[in-house]
Amino acid sequence: MFKEVEKWAEDEFRSVNGQIEWLINKSLKEAKRLPKKKPKDGTED
Repeated sequence: MFKEVEKWAEDEFRSVNGQIEWLINKSLKEAKRLPKKKPKDGTED
């Protein structure tokens, strides 16, 4: 499995660690598991 991730990372100009981080982030977004972002101006909605 590592070789496949390594090749995929290379194809997308990422490190293996960067590819794994991207995959986890993508999965978390799809599962709606990321924490909600706070507004940039510091006010609450």
